[in-house]
Amino acid sequence: MSGRQRDFLRTFGPGMLFASTAIGVSHLIQSTRAGAEYGFLMIGVVCIANLLKYPFFEFSSRYSNVTGTSIIDGYGRLGRHFLIMYLVVTLASMFIITGAVGFVTAGFFENLFGVQFLGIWSIVILFGVCFVILCTGKYNTLDGVIKTISAVMIVSTTAAFLIALTNGPVHQTEQHIMPEIFTHAGILFLVALIGWMPMPVDISSWHGLWTLERIKQTKFRPSLKSTLLDFNIGYLVTSVLAVFFVVLGTYLFFGSSEALPNNNAQFAEKVVTMYTQTIGSWNYLIIAAAAFSVMFGTIVAVFDGYSRAVQRTVLLLKNNSKDVQNASEYRKIYFIVLVSLAIGSSILVIPFGRNLKELVDFATAVSFVIAPIIAVFNYKLVSRKYLNDGVPPVWLRALAVAGIIFLTGFAAFFLLIHFLPGFVI
Repeated sequence: MSGRQRDFLRTFGPGMLFASTAIGVSHLIQSTRAGAEYGFLMIGVVCIANLLKYPFFEFSSRYSNVTGTSIIDGYGRLGRHFLIMYLVVTLASMFIITGAVGFVTAGFFENLFGVQFLGIWSIVILFGVCFVILCTGKYNTLDGVIKTISAVMIVSTTAAFLIALTNGPVHQTEQHIMPEIFTHAGILFLVALIGWMPMPVDISSWHGLWTLERIKQTKFRPSLKSTLLDFNIGYLVTSVLAVFFVVLGTYLFFGSSEALPNNNAQFAEKVVTMYTQTIGSWNYLIIAAAAFSVMFGTIVAVFDGYSRAVQRTVLLLKNNSKDVQNASEYRKIYFIVLVSLAIGSSILVIPFGRNLKELVDFATAVSFVIAPIIAVFNYKLVSRKYLNDGVPPVWLRALAVAGIIFLTGFAAFFLLIHFLPGFVI
């Protein structure tokens, strides 16, 4: 094994954590729904969303590698009020996002173990298990588990995709119907899809945080090229799989009179059945276990990511944005955020009952509206004023500007039609 290969293996990990977090709701739920309801039309939307959001996630990884600190520390460099604004945005979204991810995970949990009677308690159980894992485990445990379950889901999804392409669409006679997307309902779905495709922009700091934790674990400081390679592999995996899920939703459901269930457990069963219809019924248990594992990996990563982000932000505010290395204080805040996140997210889910689409669409819409704020923050921090080395190339900064314009314009348009629903006919 060459030195370059050894260096990459010591760097590899945060990108797959990123991919596992993304493959959850945005792929299993939103991309499948996109194909089922709008067909191949949504492939272009998914690709555009992944392209225009790419710079803001890449900037976070770039900043962490070059400076040795997270981009959250960078928000403190912009000014204390920027750090406070980031904390407000995070607190405003984290319970909604965690609740939505937990709700979906509970559906796959109930489907796999046949415990639909548990109701809200299935979410409580899952959150409790996440809490125990993160309070007693270490990053290397999380890293190893995520890599394993992500590999299983990637292989399963690729196999299902290739077999579906070979077999062709199930409802061939109606495959050429062009659905209406520029309606009020269509625009709302676009917002819900783009909001979490591949992930909310407000959690772009997570890959950087995991990169820094990986450095602590391996005691190896990778080059910028290695860190970006790890990130790009994860981002490419999420982008390709998103297209795969749209195609699967299109080939198996689009053009039929069959609507995807709104109940989270029934939706989970439908997704697992979608795989077995293409790969074979013998594979049902394997797919059910893999789908639940991916969702469980997502919820663990979400708990860890939010806890690390809030932990770092609070410590920076408390210490006036200076470097802080108090391990006991770190652990205490991390624990408090975990408890608050578990309780708050569980309570938030209750009013939605088993209405999967309403909760997920609500969570993704919130992420979409706040995305431009974090996008601007990340863009500012990779300028030469804050980043002497490793400033992104001109084409990437130009793409970021296009992304900011798109996210801001579409968010404003969404708010307009939300408060004036007659605006779009």
